[in-house]
Amino acid sequence: MGARQASRDGDRRIGRRALLVGGAVAAAGTAVLARDELGRLWWRAPGVVKPRKEGEVDYAGARWVAASDANWRRADRPDDYGIDMVVVHVTQGSFAGAVRAFQNPAHQAATHYIVGQDGRVTQMIRELDVAYHAGNRAYNERSIGIEHEGFVDRPEDFTDAMYTASARLTAGICARYGIPVDREHIIGHVEVPGTDHTDPGPHWDWDRYLRLVRRAATAHA
Repeated sequence: MGARQASRDGDRRIGRRALLVGGAVAAAGTAVLARDELGRLWWRAPGVVKPRKEGEVDYAGARWVAASDANWRRADRPDDYGIDMVVVHVTQGSFAGAVRAFQNPAHQAATHYIVGQDGRVTQMIRELDVAYHAGNRAYNERSIGIEHEGFVDRPEDFTDAMYTASARLTAGICARYGIPVDREHIIGHVEVPGTDHTDPGPHWDWDRYLRLVRRAATAHA
């Protein structure tokens, strides 16, 4: 066997070994990813339900009223979908009307929270679950939605009590998931790509709201 032939055979053996080793590493990596994925999704198997406590809330100041199952999707956030955004909505109606709408399976939409003009907070969907609120699947999966009682064209609807209560709620959400308190991560429904909504509208005071969120975050730090 000549030196050139031996060299080619050696290269071939090394190449094949590298391919086998590389393939084994890739297969092992794929197996790890598959195992992790199954670990996150085990509760989606038929007959398996992830343990939940009925009536449990994520925000201590909230009252629990369950939304219809048709208006949200069970998940395991932030393990399966990271949470890095809060989306601000306005109900375009009364507090009670929003609760009724989110309990209606035909509505096909709901937010995690509703904040009233009097400062009361109702939670209707757990934060670990995906609410159908933004009109954009990717944004739904990465965000918490908060409705505010009122109409976008009535600035008087955005009361001091509402701003204060909502800011405390958002500050808690940002602290839980490490969300920066800025306009890139706390946005209006109107800013969600593909949406046809205009809320929270021109009368929502973003500077005031972010200032209150930061103040609430500092108070609880």
